[in-house]
Amino acid sequence: MLEQLNEAMVKSMFETVPMEITVIDANDEVVGWNKHETRLFVRPMSCMGLNFRNCHPEKSLPKVEAIVNDMKAGKSDKARFWIDLPVPLGSQGKPHKILIEFYALRDEHGNYLGCMECTQDIEEIRHLEGQKRLLDS
Repeated sequence: MLEQLNEAMVKSMFETVPMEITVIDANDEVVGWNKHETRLFVRPMSCMGLNFRNCHPEKSLPKVEAIVNDMKAGKSDKARFWIDLPVPLGSQGKPHKILIEFYALRDEHGNYLGCMECTQDIEEIRHLEGQKRLLDS
Protein backbone atom coordinates (compact mmCIF):
# COMPACT_ATOMS: atom_id res chain seq x y z
CA MET A 1 0.00 0.00 0.00
CA LEU A 2 1.48 3.29 -1.09
CA GLU A 3 -1.15 5.63 0.35
CA GLN A 4 1.03 6.50 3.36
CA LEU A 5 4.00 7.65 1.26
CA ASN A 6 4.37 11.40 0.95
CA GLU A 7 6.14 13.24 -1.87
CA ALA A 8 9.41 13.63 0.06
CA MET A 9 9.53 9.88 0.76
CA VAL A 10 8.87 8.97 -2.87
CA LYS A 11 11.57 11.39 -4.06
CA SER A 12 14.01 9.97 -1.52
CA MET A 13 13.21 6.43 -2.66
CA PHE A 14 13.95 7.28 -6.29
CA GLU A 15 17.22 8.96 -5.36
CA THR A 16 18.24 6.07 -3.08
CA VAL A 17 17.69 3.07 -5.37
CA PRO A 18 21.06 2.01 -6.82
CA MET A 19 20.09 2.70 -10.41
CA GLU A 20 19.29 5.50 -12.79
CA ILE A 21 15.60 5.74 -13.61
CA THR A 22 14.06 7.67 -16.49
CA VAL A 23 10.27 7.74 -16.95
CA ILE A 24 8.23 8.49 -20.07
CA ASP A 25 4.46 8.85 -20.10
CA ALA A 26 1.89 7.24 -22.40
CA ASN A 27 2.54 10.02 -24.96
CA ASP A 28 6.26 9.13 -25.09
CA GLU A 29 7.27 12.33 -23.29
CA VAL A 30 10.08 12.35 -20.73
CA VAL A 31 8.45 13.21 -17.40
CA GLY A 32 11.30 12.67 -14.95
CA TRP A 33 14.50 11.01 -13.87
CA ASN A 34 16.63 10.54 -10.79
CA LYS A 35 20.31 10.89 -9.89
CA HIS A 36 20.62 14.03 -12.00
CA GLU A 37 24.14 14.88 -10.81
CA THR A 38 25.68 11.38 -10.98
CA ARG A 39 24.17 9.67 -14.02
CA LEU A 40 26.08 7.47 -16.45
CA PHE A 41 23.69 8.64 -19.16
CA VAL A 42 23.27 12.34 -18.48
CA ARG A 43 19.83 13.80 -19.16
CA PRO A 44 19.99 17.54 -19.86
CA MET A 45 17.07 19.50 -18.41
CA SER A 46 16.11 20.36 -21.98
CA CYS A 47 14.89 16.72 -22.35
CA MET A 48 12.10 17.25 -19.81
CA GLY A 49 8.78 17.17 -21.63
CA LEU A 50 10.31 16.11 -24.94
CA ASN A 51 9.44 12.98 -26.86
CA PHE A 52 12.01 10.34 -25.91
CA ARG A 53 12.95 10.03 -29.59
CA ASN A 54 14.52 13.49 -29.36
CA CYS A 55 16.66 12.44 -26.37
CA HIS A 56 17.94 9.00 -27.32
CA PRO A 57 21.11 8.25 -29.29
CA GLU A 58 20.28 7.67 -32.94
CA LYS A 59 22.19 4.36 -32.90
CA SER A 60 19.86 2.74 -30.32
CA LEU A 61 16.63 4.57 -31.18
CA PRO A 62 15.05 1.90 -33.46
CA LYS A 63 15.48 -0.72 -30.72
CA VAL A 64 14.07 1.55 -28.01
CA GLU A 65 11.10 2.42 -30.24
CA ALA A 66 10.43 -1.30 -30.78
CA ILE A 67 10.54 -1.94 -27.02
CA VAL A 68 8.13 0.92 -26.28
CA ASN A 69 5.80 -0.07 -29.13
CA ASP A 70 5.64 -3.68 -27.88
CA MET A 71 4.82 -2.43 -24.38
CA LYS A 72 2.10 -0.12 -25.68
CA ALA A 73 0.62 -3.01 -27.68
CA GLY A 74 0.66 -5.25 -24.60
CA LYS A 75 3.16 -7.66 -26.18
CA SER A 76 5.71 -7.21 -23.41
CA ASP A 77 6.19 -5.70 -19.97
CA LYS A 78 9.98 -5.86 -19.69
CA ALA A 79 13.11 -5.72 -21.82
CA ARG A 80 16.60 -6.39 -20.46
CA PHE A 81 20.04 -6.05 -22.01
CA TRP A 82 23.56 -5.26 -20.90
CA ILE A 83 26.54 -3.49 -22.39
CA ASP A 84 30.18 -2.80 -21.51
CA LEU A 85 31.08 0.86 -21.03
CA PRO A 86 34.11 2.63 -19.62
CA VAL A 87 33.31 4.30 -16.30
CA PRO A 88 33.24 7.23 -16.10
CA LEU A 89 31.86 7.52 -19.62
CA GLY A 90 34.25 9.04 -22.09
CA SER A 91 37.28 7.97 -20.06
CA GLN A 92 39.82 5.30 -20.85
CA GLY A 93 38.74 3.51 -17.67
CA LYS A 94 38.12 -0.21 -17.37
CA PRO A 95 34.79 -1.17 -18.95
CA HIS A 96 31.98 -1.90 -16.50
CA LYS A 97 29.00 -4.13 -17.18
CA ILE A 98 25.92 -1.89 -17.41
CA LEU A 99 22.46 -3.46 -17.04
CA ILE A 100 19.61 -1.63 -18.78
CA GLU A 101 16.00 -2.64 -18.20
CA PHE A 102 12.77 -1.18 -19.53
CA TYR A 103 9.51 -1.76 -17.64
CA ALA A 104 6.00 -1.00 -18.83
CA LEU A 105 4.02 1.09 -16.35
CA ARG A 106 0.39 -0.04 -16.23
CA ASP A 107 -2.64 0.84 -14.15
CA GLU A 108 -4.66 -1.71 -12.20
CA HIS A 109 -6.59 -2.57 -15.40
CA GLY A 110 -3.45 -3.19 -17.46
CA ASN A 111 -3.67 0.07 -19.40
CA TYR A 112 -0.33 1.45 -20.53
CA LEU A 113 0.74 4.53 -18.54
CA GLY A 114 4.30 4.82 -19.76
CA CYS A 115 7.70 3.22 -19.50
CA MET A 116 10.52 3.25 -16.97
CA GLU A 117 14.14 2.80 -18.08
CA CYS A 118 16.47 1.57 -15.32
CA THR A 119 20.24 1.63 -15.76
CA GLN A 120 22.67 0.13 -13.25
CA ASP A 121 26.43 -0.35 -13.11
CA ILE A 122 26.57 -3.99 -11.99
CA GLU A 123 30.34 -4.46 -12.16
CA GLU A 124 30.71 -4.78 -8.38
CA ILE A 125 27.74 -7.16 -8.13
CA ARG A 126 29.23 -9.43 -10.81
CA HIS A 127 32.30 -10.03 -8.65
CA LEU A 128 30.60 -10.97 -5.39
CA GLU A 129 31.79 -14.25 -3.92
CA GLY A 130 30.92 -16.31 -0.87
CA GLN A 131 28.46 -14.72 1.52
CA LYS A 132 28.14 -11.61 3.59
CA ARG A 133 25.47 -12.20 6.19
CA LEU A 134 23.28 -9.56 7.77
CA LEU A 135 25.31 -7.41 10.20
CA ASP A 136 28.66 -8.84 9.06
CA SER A 137 31.24 -6.08 8.83
